[in-house]
Amino acid sequence: MREMPAKSATVTASPAFNEAESPLTWLRSRRGKDGKPLISEVQYLAGERLRMDFERAMLARRTTLNWDLAGAGARSGNVSAELSDGAIAARQRYHAALDSVGPELASMLAQVCCLSAGIEQAERVLDLPQRSGRAVLGLALTALARHYGMAAPQRRDSIAGWAIDGDRPASGGAARR
Repeated sequence: MREMPAKSATVTASPAFNEAESPLTWLRSRRGKDGKPLISEVQYLAGERLRMDFERAMLARRTTLNWDLAGAGARSGNVSAELSDGAIAARQRYHAALDSVGPELASMLAQVCCLSAGIEQAERVLDLPQRSGRAVLGLALTALARHYGMAAPQRRDSIAGWAIDGDRPASGGAARR
């Protein structure tokens, strides 16, 4: 188990994180048939950044009773008013990251990175075809790394770039002169 360093200079405590429980750590340490890791270092770092925001945002389900609310009578329904500014900012970063990759890939990221589900379990939960999870996760992690600025933006060199600069196609069948 290692300590994850806190980024803020004012916060001295850092949460404990057991790397052996992370599916991303497992994927980074395993090699494919070509000898390369199953996920790249950039993909791993992007997934870990998402996981840290998920944990800081306090989005995980509670497994124990919240004793702060015991015997409190009426409770306000505004949960965000009870969160710290850091947790609210982490929620905003988390939701912005998932919005940037799109709903098709966000669910895979949430399952594997945040909920520590294995790829096979994520495939079952998301109703994906067997043995497609690693490919979907790879695409999702690459899109996430691009969102965080860790990977180069996707090049837009397409067939539309073949024309001479300034040349525009004629519209309505009439040629321009």
